[in-house]
Amino acid sequence: MVMSPGLYFCTSKTARRRLTIFDTCMNHLNYELPFELESGESLPGITIAYNTYGVLNKDGSNVVWVCHALTANSDVAAWWPGVVGPSDVITPDKYFIVCANILGSCYGSTGPLSEDPRTGKPYYHEFPMITIRDMVKAHILLRKHLGIERIHLLMGGSMGGYQALEWAVMEPERIGKLFLIATSPTESAWGIAIHTAQRLAIEADSTWLEVSPKAGSKGLKAARAIGILTYRNYGIMVQKQTDPDPEKLDNYRASSYITYQGDKLVNRFNAYCYWLLTKAMDSHHLARGRGRSVEEMLRSITQPSLVIGIGSDILCPLEEQRFIARNIPDAQLVEIDSVYGHDGFMVEGGTIARHLGEWMAR
Repeated sequence: MVMSPGLYFCTSKTARRRLTIFDTCMNHLNYELPFELESGESLPGITIAYNTYGVLNKDGSNVVWVCHALTANSDVAAWWPGVVGPSDVITPDKYFIVCANILGSCYGSTGPLSEDPRTGKPYYHEFPMITIRDMVKAHILLRKHLGIERIHLLMGGSMGGYQALEWAVMEPERIGKLFLIATSPTESAWGIAIHTAQRLAIEADSTWLEVSPKAGSKGLKAARAIGILTYRNYGIMVQKQTDPDPEKLDNYRASSYITYQGDKLVNRFNAYCYWLLTKAMDSHHLARGRGRSVEEMLRSITQPSLVIGIGSDILCPLEEQRFIARNIPDAQLVEIDSVYGHDGFMVEGGTIARHLGEWMAR
Protein backbone atom coordinates (compact mmCIF):
# COMPACT_ATOMS: atom_id res chain seq x y z
CA MET A 1 0.00 0.00 0.00
CA VAL A 2 1.34 3.42 -0.94
CA MET A 3 1.05 5.92 1.88
CA SER A 4 0.29 9.58 1.37
CA PRO A 5 2.80 12.12 2.70
CA GLY A 6 2.43 12.75 6.40
CA LEU A 7 0.50 9.53 7.13
CA TYR A 8 1.63 6.60 9.26
CA PHE A 9 0.25 3.85 11.48
CA CYS A 10 1.15 3.52 15.12
CA THR A 11 3.74 0.83 15.58
CA SER A 12 2.25 -1.23 18.42
CA LYS A 13 2.29 -5.00 18.02
CA THR A 14 -1.50 -5.06 18.28
CA ALA A 15 -1.82 -2.57 15.45
CA ARG A 16 0.63 -4.39 13.20
CA ARG A 17 -0.56 -7.96 13.57
CA ARG A 18 -3.02 -9.54 11.18
CA LEU A 19 -6.56 -9.47 12.56
CA THR A 20 -8.52 -12.63 13.16
CA ILE A 21 -12.25 -12.58 12.54
CA PHE A 22 -13.25 -11.65 16.10
CA ASP A 23 -10.48 -9.14 16.82
CA THR A 24 -10.93 -5.43 17.10
CA CYS A 25 -7.98 -3.12 16.58
CA MET A 26 -7.96 0.39 18.06
CA ASN A 27 -5.43 2.50 16.20
CA HIS A 28 -4.47 6.09 15.50
CA LEU A 29 -3.69 7.76 12.21
CA ASN A 30 -1.54 10.88 12.39
CA TYR A 31 -1.78 13.35 9.53
CA GLU A 32 1.11 15.76 9.92
CA LEU A 33 0.20 18.27 7.24
CA PRO A 34 -2.15 21.26 7.63
CA PHE A 35 -5.78 20.17 7.61
CA GLU A 36 -7.95 22.80 5.96
CA LEU A 37 -11.42 23.26 7.43
CA GLU A 38 -14.59 24.32 5.66
CA SER A 39 -14.56 27.57 7.66
CA GLY A 40 -11.25 28.61 6.07
CA GLU A 41 -9.28 27.95 9.24
CA SER A 42 -6.88 25.03 9.52
CA LEU A 43 -5.40 22.64 12.03
CA PRO A 44 -1.61 22.10 11.88
CA GLY A 45 -2.23 18.36 11.78
CA ILE A 46 -4.80 15.88 13.02
CA THR A 47 -5.03 12.49 14.70
CA ILE A 48 -7.86 10.10 13.87
CA ALA A 49 -8.69 7.30 16.29
CA TYR A 50 -10.36 4.32 14.70
CA ASN A 51 -11.35 0.70 15.23
CA THR A 52 -11.34 -2.11 12.71
CA TYR A 53 -12.91 -5.55 12.96
CA GLY A 54 -12.38 -8.52 10.66
CA VAL A 55 -10.10 -8.85 7.64
CA LEU A 56 -10.09 -6.94 4.35
CA ASN A 57 -10.54 -9.50 1.57
CA LYS A 58 -8.28 -9.72 -1.48
CA ASP A 59 -10.41 -7.63 -3.81
CA GLY A 60 -11.37 -5.10 -1.11
CA SER A 61 -15.09 -5.69 -1.64
CA ASN A 62 -16.16 -6.41 1.95
CA VAL A 63 -15.77 -2.99 3.63
CA VAL A 64 -18.52 -1.74 5.92
CA TRP A 65 -17.88 1.73 7.31
CA VAL A 66 -19.93 2.88 10.31
CA CYS A 67 -20.26 6.59 11.14
CA HIS A 68 -21.06 7.24 14.79
CA ALA A 69 -23.33 9.75 16.51
CA LEU A 70 -22.69 12.69 18.86
CA THR A 71 -21.14 11.19 22.02
CA ALA A 72 -20.28 7.72 20.73
CA ASN A 73 -16.79 6.46 19.89
CA SER A 74 -15.11 4.27 17.30
CA ASP A 75 -15.77 0.98 19.14
CA VAL A 76 -19.05 0.38 17.32
CA ALA A 77 -19.42 -3.22 18.47
CA ALA A 78 -19.65 -1.91 22.05
CA TRP A 79 -22.49 0.57 21.43
CA TRP A 80 -24.48 -1.07 18.60
CA PRO A 81 -25.15 -4.62 19.83
CA GLY A 82 -27.41 -6.64 17.60
CA VAL A 83 -26.21 -4.75 14.53
CA VAL A 84 -22.39 -4.99 14.63
CA GLY A 85 -20.62 -7.92 16.24
CA PRO A 86 -19.55 -11.56 15.89
CA SER A 87 -23.13 -12.92 15.82
CA ASP A 88 -24.81 -9.89 14.24
CA VAL A 89 -25.81 -8.89 10.73
CA ILE A 90 -22.62 -6.85 10.27
CA THR A 91 -20.21 -9.53 11.37
CA PRO A 92 -16.39 -9.50 11.24
CA ASP A 93 -16.31 -13.04 9.88
CA LYS A 94 -17.73 -11.63 6.65
CA TYR A 95 -16.93 -7.92 6.59
CA PHE A 96 -14.00 -5.61 7.23
CA ILE A 97 -15.66 -3.10 9.54
CA VAL A 98 -14.25 0.39 10.12
CA CYS A 99 -15.45 3.08 12.51
CA ALA A 100 -13.51 6.31 13.04
CA ASN A 101 -13.89 8.71 15.94
CA ILE A 102 -15.04 12.11 14.63
CA LEU A 103 -12.99 15.27 14.75
CA GLY A 104 -13.86 17.38 17.78
CA SER A 105 -14.56 14.41 20.03
CA CYS A 106 -12.68 13.35 23.15
CA TYR A 107 -12.12 9.69 22.29
CA GLY A 108 -8.76 9.89 20.59
CA SER A 109 -9.28 12.06 17.52
CA THR A 110 -8.13 15.68 17.48
CA GLY A 111 -10.46 17.90 19.47
CA PRO A 112 -10.57 20.69 22.07
CA LEU A 113 -8.66 18.62 24.64
CA SER A 114 -5.83 17.85 22.20
CA GLU A 115 -2.52 19.64 22.43
CA ASP A 116 -2.06 22.47 19.95
CA PRO A 117 1.46 21.83 18.59
CA ARG A 118 1.85 25.57 18.04
CA THR A 119 1.49 26.36 21.76
CA GLY A 120 2.15 23.06 23.52
CA LYS A 121 -1.13 23.49 25.42
CA PRO A 122 -4.63 22.06 24.92
CA TYR A 123 -6.84 23.95 22.47
CA TYR A 124 -9.84 24.29 24.78
CA HIS A 125 -11.81 27.38 23.64
CA GLU A 126 -9.32 28.05 20.84
CA PHE A 127 -10.31 24.97 18.86
CA PRO A 128 -11.77 26.11 15.52
CA MET A 129 -15.32 25.43 14.39
CA ILE A 130 -15.78 22.26 12.39
CA THR A 131 -18.57 20.90 10.19
CA ILE A 132 -19.88 17.50 9.20
CA ARG A 133 -17.96 17.88 5.93
CA ASP A 134 -14.72 18.36 7.88
CA MET A 135 -15.40 15.09 9.70
CA VAL A 136 -15.99 13.29 6.40
CA LYS A 137 -12.84 14.84 4.94
CA ALA A 138 -10.91 13.24 7.82
CA HIS A 139 -12.67 9.91 7.17
CA ILE A 140 -11.55 10.11 3.55
CA LEU A 141 -7.93 10.57 4.65
CA LEU A 142 -8.27 7.40 6.71
CA ARG A 143 -9.94 5.54 3.84
CA LYS A 144 -7.01 6.35 1.57
CA HIS A 145 -4.50 5.39 4.22
CA LEU A 146 -6.14 2.01 4.76
CA GLY A 147 -5.99 1.37 1.03
CA ILE A 148 -9.78 1.15 0.74
CA GLU A 149 -10.95 1.92 -2.80
CA ARG A 150 -14.62 1.11 -2.32
CA ILE A 151 -16.97 0.94 0.65
CA HIS A 152 -19.50 -1.84 0.15
CA LEU A 153 -21.87 -0.42 2.79
CA LEU A 154 -21.73 3.01 4.46
CA MET A 155 -24.02 3.30 7.46
CA GLY A 156 -24.87 5.67 10.29
CA GLY A 157 -27.60 6.77 12.66
CA SER A 158 -28.50 10.28 13.81
CA MET A 159 -25.35 12.43 13.41
CA GLY A 160 -23.69 9.37 11.88
CA GLY A 161 -26.29 9.54 9.15
CA TYR A 162 -25.34 13.17 8.52
CA GLN A 163 -21.80 12.00 7.80
CA ALA A 164 -22.94 9.13 5.58
CA LEU A 165 -25.12 11.43 3.46
CA GLU A 166 -22.30 13.95 3.04
CA TRP A 167 -19.85 11.20 2.13
CA ALA A 168 -22.22 9.78 -0.49
CA VAL A 169 -22.20 13.22 -2.14
CA MET A 170 -18.47 13.88 -1.71
CA GLU A 171 -17.26 10.49 -3.01
CA PRO A 172 -20.19 8.89 -4.87
CA GLU A 173 -17.93 6.56 -6.85
CA ARG A 174 -16.55 5.01 -3.64
CA ILE A 175 -19.83 4.11 -1.94
CA GLY A 176 -21.76 0.96 -2.86
CA LYS A 177 -24.82 1.06 -0.57
CA LEU A 178 -26.19 3.35 2.14
CA PHE A 179 -27.96 2.53 5.38
CA LEU A 180 -29.43 5.58 7.14
CA ILE A 181 -31.43 5.54 10.37
CA ALA A 182 -33.03 8.29 12.49
CA THR A 183 -31.32 11.00 10.47
CA SER A 184 -31.91 13.95 8.15
CA PRO A 185 -30.36 15.73 5.14
CA THR A 186 -30.35 19.04 7.04
CA GLU A 187 -30.39 20.00 10.69
CA SER A 188 -33.92 21.17 11.47
CA ALA A 189 -34.88 24.39 13.25
CA TRP A 190 -36.10 22.10 16.03
CA GLY A 191 -32.69 20.46 16.33
CA ILE A 192 -30.86 23.79 16.26
CA ALA A 193 -33.14 25.13 18.99
CA ILE A 194 -32.44 22.09 21.18
CA HIS A 195 -28.69 22.41 20.66
CA THR A 196 -28.83 26.12 21.45
CA ALA A 197 -30.62 25.38 24.72
CA GLN A 198 -27.94 22.81 25.55
CA ARG A 199 -25.13 25.25 24.81
CA LEU A 200 -26.85 27.92 26.92
CA ALA A 201 -26.82 25.46 29.80
CA ILE A 202 -23.08 24.89 29.34
CA GLU A 203 -22.37 28.62 28.98
CA ALA A 204 -24.34 29.35 32.17
CA ASP A 205 -21.90 27.22 34.16
CA SER A 206 -19.66 29.68 36.04
CA THR A 207 -16.61 27.51 35.23
CA TRP A 208 -17.17 27.50 31.46
CA LEU A 209 -14.54 30.15 30.69
CA GLU A 210 -11.90 28.52 32.87
CA VAL A 211 -8.89 26.94 31.17
CA SER A 212 -9.45 23.45 32.49
CA PRO A 213 -10.57 20.08 31.12
CA LYS A 214 -13.41 20.13 33.66
CA ALA A 215 -14.72 23.55 32.62
CA GLY A 216 -18.48 23.55 32.09
CA SER A 217 -19.06 20.13 33.69
CA LYS A 218 -22.22 21.17 35.56
CA GLY A 219 -23.50 22.81 32.40
CA LEU A 220 -22.81 19.61 30.48
CA LYS A 221 -24.90 17.71 33.01
CA ALA A 222 -27.81 20.09 32.38
CA ALA A 223 -27.26 19.89 28.61
CA ARG A 224 -27.48 16.10 28.78
CA ALA A 225 -30.71 16.37 30.76
CA ILE A 226 -32.18 18.47 27.93
CA GLY A 227 -30.92 15.93 25.42
CA ILE A 228 -32.45 12.94 27.22
CA LEU A 229 -35.89 14.56 26.92
CA THR A 230 -35.47 14.55 23.14
CA TYR A 231 -33.81 11.14 22.85
CA ARG A 232 -36.77 9.55 24.64
CA ASN A 233 -40.38 10.81 24.79
CA TYR A 234 -43.47 11.16 26.96
CA GLY A 235 -44.58 7.55 26.56
CA ILE A 236 -41.36 5.80 27.55
CA MET A 237 -40.67 8.25 30.39
CA VAL A 238 -44.12 7.68 31.89
CA GLN A 239 -43.84 3.92 31.36
CA LYS A 240 -40.39 3.54 32.93
CA GLN A 241 -40.05 6.39 35.42
CA THR A 242 -43.47 6.85 37.07
CA ASP A 243 -43.36 6.47 40.85
CA PRO A 244 -45.72 3.84 42.29
CA ASP A 245 -46.07 5.78 45.56
CA PRO A 246 -48.67 8.58 45.22
CA GLU A 247 -47.68 10.02 48.61
CA LYS A 248 -44.22 11.14 47.52
CA LEU A 249 -43.31 14.83 47.79
CA ASP A 250 -39.71 14.65 46.50
CA ASN A 251 -36.96 12.38 45.18
CA TYR A 252 -38.98 11.22 42.21
CA ARG A 253 -37.80 8.36 40.03
CA ALA A 254 -37.87 10.52 36.88
CA SER A 255 -35.71 13.15 38.58
CA SER A 256 -33.19 10.55 39.71
CA TYR A 257 -33.06 9.10 36.19
CA ILE A 258 -32.30 12.47 34.58
CA THR A 259 -29.65 13.24 37.21
CA TYR A 260 -28.07 9.83 36.68
CA GLN A 261 -27.91 10.30 32.91
CA GLY A 262 -26.30 13.72 33.35
CA ASP A 263 -23.65 12.40 35.73
CA LYS A 264 -22.99 9.45 33.44
CA LEU A 265 -22.17 11.69 30.49
CA VAL A 266 -20.02 14.07 32.57
CA ASN A 267 -17.93 11.08 33.65
CA ARG A 268 -17.21 10.00 30.06
CA PHE A 269 -17.42 13.12 27.88
CA ASN A 270 -16.39 16.77 27.87
CA ALA A 271 -18.21 20.10 27.77
CA TYR A 272 -15.88 21.67 25.19
CA CYS A 273 -16.49 18.76 22.81
CA TYR A 274 -20.23 18.72 23.38
CA TRP A 275 -20.51 22.46 22.73
CA LEU A 276 -18.41 22.19 19.57
CA LEU A 277 -20.11 19.12 18.14
CA THR A 278 -23.61 20.53 18.58
CA LYS A 279 -22.42 23.52 16.56
CA ALA A 280 -21.19 21.12 13.89
CA MET A 281 -24.62 19.46 13.79
CA ASP A 282 -26.30 22.84 13.37
CA SER A 283 -24.21 23.43 10.23
CA HIS A 284 -25.45 20.22 8.57
CA HIS A 285 -27.10 21.07 5.24
CA LEU A 286 -26.57 18.79 2.27
CA ALA A 287 -27.19 21.62 -0.23
CA ARG A 288 -24.94 24.28 1.31
CA GLY A 289 -22.61 25.77 -1.29
CA ARG A 290 -23.61 23.32 -4.00
CA GLY A 291 -26.02 25.45 -6.00
CA ARG A 292 -28.85 22.91 -5.80
CA SER A 293 -31.83 22.25 -3.55
CA VAL A 294 -31.85 19.56 -0.87
CA GLU A 295 -34.22 17.52 -3.03
CA GLU A 296 -31.83 17.75 -5.97
CA MET A 297 -28.89 16.72 -3.79
CA LEU A 298 -30.77 13.67 -2.55
CA ARG A 299 -31.78 12.77 -6.10
CA SER A 300 -28.07 12.80 -7.01
CA ILE A 301 -27.49 9.92 -4.57
CA THR A 302 -27.81 6.86 -6.78
CA GLN A 303 -26.68 4.18 -4.34
CA PRO A 304 -29.27 1.62 -3.18
CA SER A 305 -30.30 2.98 0.21
CA LEU A 306 -32.12 1.58 3.21
CA VAL A 307 -33.75 4.31 5.28
CA ILE A 308 -35.19 3.46 8.70
CA GLY A 309 -37.29 5.79 10.81
CA ILE A 310 -38.69 5.32 14.32
CA GLY A 311 -42.32 6.24 14.89
CA SER A 312 -41.81 7.72 18.38
CA ASP A 313 -38.70 9.75 17.49
CA ILE A 314 -39.26 13.41 18.33
CA LEU A 315 -35.67 14.53 17.63
CA CYS A 316 -35.45 13.32 14.00
CA PRO A 317 -39.14 12.60 13.29
CA LEU A 318 -40.30 10.08 10.73
CA GLU A 319 -41.11 12.84 8.25
CA GLU A 320 -37.39 13.50 7.85
CA GLN A 321 -36.70 9.88 6.87
CA ARG A 322 -39.75 9.86 4.59
CA PHE A 323 -38.36 12.95 2.90
CA ILE A 324 -35.01 11.20 2.32
CA ALA A 325 -36.69 8.08 0.94
CA ARG A 326 -38.97 10.07 -1.37
CA ASN A 327 -36.01 11.77 -2.99
CA ILE A 328 -33.21 9.18 -3.15
CA PRO A 329 -34.10 7.30 -6.37
CA ASP A 330 -33.27 3.78 -5.11
CA ALA A 331 -34.39 3.99 -1.49
CA GLN A 332 -36.42 1.61 0.65
CA LEU A 333 -38.14 3.06 3.73
CA VAL A 334 -38.81 1.00 6.86
CA GLU A 335 -40.76 2.48 9.76
CA ILE A 336 -40.13 0.88 13.15
CA ASP A 337 -42.71 0.99 15.92
CA SER A 338 -40.63 1.51 19.07
CA VAL A 339 -41.41 3.19 22.38
CA TYR A 340 -37.78 4.32 22.78
CA GLY A 341 -37.89 7.41 20.58
CA HIS A 342 -34.65 8.57 18.98
CA ASP A 343 -32.65 6.15 21.14
CA GLY A 344 -34.51 3.36 19.39
CA PHE A 345 -31.82 3.39 16.70
CA MET A 346 -29.49 1.83 19.28
CA VAL A 347 -31.96 0.03 21.54
CA GLU A 348 -33.82 -1.86 18.80
CA GLY A 349 -30.73 -3.65 17.50
CA GLY A 350 -32.50 -6.94 16.77
CA THR A 351 -35.29 -5.36 14.73
CA ILE A 352 -32.87 -3.12 12.86
CA ALA A 353 -30.60 -6.06 12.08
CA ARG A 354 -33.49 -8.08 10.69
CA HIS A 355 -34.52 -5.33 8.26
CA LEU A 356 -30.91 -4.60 7.32
CA GLY A 357 -30.15 -8.26 6.72
CA GLU A 358 -33.22 -8.75 4.53
CA TRP A 359 -32.41 -5.64 2.50
CA MET A 360 -28.78 -6.61 1.99
CA ALA A 361 -29.80 -10.13 0.93
CA ARG A 362 -32.03 -8.67 -1.77
